Amino acid sequence: MTTELRRLRNYIGGEFKDAADGRTTEVVNPATGEVYATAPLSGQADVDAAMAAAAAAFPGWRDTTPAERQKALLKIADAFEARADELVAAESENTGKPLGLTASEELPPMVDQIRFFAGAARLLEGRSAGEYMDGMTSIIRREPVGVCAQVAPWNYPMMMAVWKFAPAIAAGNTVVLKPSDTTPASTVLMAEIIDSVLPKGVFNVVCGDRETGKAMVEHSTPAMASITGSVRAGMQVAESASKDVKRVHLELGGKAPVVVFEDADIPKAVEDIAVAGYFNAGQDCTAATRVLVHESIHDEFVAALAKAAADTKTGAPDDEDVLYGPLNNPNQLGQVAGFIERLPAHAKVEAGGHRVGEKGYFYAPTVVSGLKQDDEIIQNEVFGPVITVQSFTDEAQALEYANGVEFALASSVWTKDHGRAMRMSKNLDFGCVWINTHIPLVAEMPHGGFKKSGYGKDLSAYGFEDYTRIKHVMTSLDG
Repeated sequence: MTTELRRLRNYIGGEFKDAADGRTTEVVNPATGEVYATAPLSGQADVDAAMAAAAAAFPGWRDTTPAERQKALLKIADAFEARADELVAAESENTGKPLGLTASEELPPMVDQIRFFAGAARLLEGRSAGEYMDGMTSIIRREPVGVCAQVAPWNYPMMMAVWKFAPAIAAGNTVVLKPSDTTPASTVLMAEIIDSVLPKGVFNVVCGDRETGKAMVEHSTPAMASITGSVRAGMQVAESASKDVKRVHLELGGKAPVVVFEDADIPKAVEDIAVAGYFNAGQDCTAATRVLVHESIHDEFVAALAKAAADTKTGAPDDEDVLYGPLNNPNQLGQVAGFIERLPAHAKVEAGGHRVGEKGYFYAPTVVSGLKQDDEIIQNEVFGPVITVQSFTDEAQALEYANGVEFALASSVWTKDHGRAMRMSKNLDFGCVWINTHIPLVAEMPHGGFKKSGYGKDLSAYGFEDYTRIKHVMTSLDG
């Protein structure tokens, strides 16, 4: 007997549709390596249709009141919460993530973030009107930018979709969202839930591959392109968008330094860093995977971290004891394994460093020590459950090593010295600095980096404002 594959479809103008030319792509469960669904491999005709639907819906959605947009987003949040089990199951099948952790660590923040942007819709602040020229009053208007082309990644398919559509829709924009070709299932389910809330065309989902995303970004309709993905993808989006001067919002790679000083609480630091490094199989741009430790505690720290790695478990989604599931796809498994295979002679694998099992794309929690600043594994993003450890002599060298990469998304400092923590947070060239913790995010605070980690902010009022444009209106007081 053969099991019939689930059939996912695009959501365009309020209707679920196959690709215009009938092409599909297979969707694989990374925990088993087995195909469980097909999704449209959308082409230019599908992108054209989605953009036309979003453009047609924009004037009506733009002219809704903030209260109406807030009400719609609150309904979406409530609906997601009511169908939490379905969303979690779809996301787990998408990604192989543990069911329990996805339910407890991802769905509640998603719902909270939608509710935050629902509130933000009614609190769009601007400078007060005033007379800056005799006889004239100036007013600042904040307006939605228009149609937004959005491309979400495969590491957090549901949450990154929320980070994109919620602020855009709250601000009065319409959206064409493309999930990753490896993880479309939960986004399509979101569309099914949203269908009963939003007017047709406000929210659209187009499934497909890299070429589909390219067609979206290059399309003449969107006023803004937003992508969470690799640096290479971000550079391509920025280049494509420049041809018609689209606004671009990029959240790209990371290589977060985790700076541990000699006065840190070592047991707590090790425990928290292991979780922040291995959660989601290290497939997180902010993951705590590049540790810098003061030389006086280096050996003690490495031994403790190696033990923590050995005690960390990866496995099937329904196993309640696992911290993380598989890598997302065979290419990612190969990339992570390749970094370990190419380690220089001076590096030492303290724990892990190998695939787990023959079914699915699991990789053992890994610790590598003895590394130098210019080593490949230090400079490039692994995006897997691999924590590297370097030693430093003093604060100046710690800063030199921490800032000495092309990424600048997130970082953390572990110390009991308040002055040192403040100096480090001032001088670390990263969009976020955590002190004695790593990886917590809240809807009210911005997330986004510098350098090759991109530009623009997700979450917070700053992320909301990114989806608006500013207009100056001047009127004569003479009538």
